[in-house]
Amino acid sequence: MIQSAAEFVRLRSSEDPAEYHRAAHEEADVSVWLDVIDKYPDMRFWVAHNKTVPLEILELLASDPDVRVRSFVATKRKINIDLLQKLALDEDDTVRAAVTRHRRATTELIESLLDDESWFVRDAANEALAKRTISRGLA
Repeated sequence: MIQSAAEFVRLRSSEDPAEYHRAAHEEADVSVWLDVIDKYPDMRFWVAHNKTVPLEILELLASDPDVRVRSFVATKRKINIDLLQKLALDEDDTVRAAVTRHRRATTELIESLLDDESWFVRDAANEALAKRTISRGLA
């Protein structure tokens, strides 16, 4: 278990694959994640990258000023429909497009992005809906 923000940063910055793996896979208390976010803003993306980061932290990172962080949050398996709905309203089209590809995005949520101002999001929504139609046809 990762015990401190400094330990997480050390692990993530290490060139040792075993330490990098720990940064990506080991749990930490919510207080540790909050400390990393507060003291090491350049590590927020890597907090989101951790496989065990709790939903509470992902909810916080969904409002991060860095679009890379928000986009990565939109790909996390554990996020729920409420968080997907929030991310579907994100100002950045890469975040909204990522929502269309999430396995928990409802058909209704994806359909709501068919009229998005961004052609990138509209295309992603159309592609996601087409894949669902094909998948249902094969089942």
